[in-house]
Amino acid sequence: MGEATIAITMGDPSGIGPEIIAKALSSREVWGFCRPVAVGDVDRMREGARIAGSSLPVEQVTLSADGRIDARPGAISVLQAGDVPPDLPFGMIDARGGEAAYQCVVSAVRLARAGSVDAICTAPLSKEALHAAGHKYPGHTELIAHLTGTPEVSMMLVSPKLRVIHVTTHIGLVDAIAKIEPGLVFRTIERGRLALLRTLGREPRIGVCAINPHAGENGLFGYGEEAVKIAPAVAEAVAKGYDVSGPLAADTLFFRAVRGDFDLVVAMYHDQGHGPVKVLGIEDGVNTTVGLPIVRTSVDHGTAFDIAGQGKADARSMISALHQAAILCRAG
Repeated sequence: MGEATIAITMGDPSGIGPEIIAKALSSREVWGFCRPVAVGDVDRMREGARIAGSSLPVEQVTLSADGRIDARPGAISVLQAGDVPPDLPFGMIDARGGEAAYQCVVSAVRLARAGSVDAICTAPLSKEALHAAGHKYPGHTELIAHLTGTPEVSMMLVSPKLRVIHVTTHIGLVDAIAKIEPGLVFRTIERGRLALLRTLGREPRIGVCAINPHAGENGLFGYGEEAVKIAPAVAEAVAKGYDVSGPLAADTLFFRAVRGDFDLVVAMYHDQGHGPVKVLGIEDGVNTTVGLPIVRTSVDHGTAFDIAGQGKADARSMISALHQAAILCRAG
């Protein structure tokens, strides 16, 4: 039918990943725009389907002779990866869960690079469990960048009313400010611009956040970070003909972006960008990694250990992430 085949990693098996995958794959909406296949432990996925209340059978699938995966409507197709011990409990950090989540990501990336799937979509993993298993990555973004040999990528959050790309992500605030410099800011602007050129089909309007309150108020707040670290990157982008404004005070910039003045906000650090997106609705947010040689999207929430195994998890972010992956596949 021409729809993209999307590999969905199970995430941490002790979290809500198996449940939200089962709920998403039980939705007719999803099958209207892609062919999803879960990459994870078949037995754990069956448990996830039971918890989700899904009536669909969980079927183990394999690669076909031409290296593709046949995922069919009317079933939850699972490619076995990341073996999960039967006694692994829900709702707890466990190195075995971290190892299973890691192996699922490795398998999915391998499939995408081989052309067996068109994109990957990741369910949430636990950074603590990942580290306990010996895999010292700050999160999915850095892990997948390493697996694909990509030296630098950007995290972009997409919601119905707001898109945000981050200059820095999973580092402390003091370290983030030290890391910000004009070259990194410009490369982030450029990655965001290229991503939106493909999906919007026009030059995107980009607003760049300042670091300090009121964009430093001409040196009254901070130590001139805006002039030294951000303004040169904005000037370079403008000189290239990009529609970029900044550095602008973050509080008013986010308001203007939601109003429709900008297609993309460039945030300087993790919470500056994540906060507004999640306030608008965490269930509709999608995390996209920009700059990879493969398409990768993710839910915009964590493992939710507090409700794992209880059937309470909301699959809307997973459905949105799958939809965004399909859009990116079509955009090329």
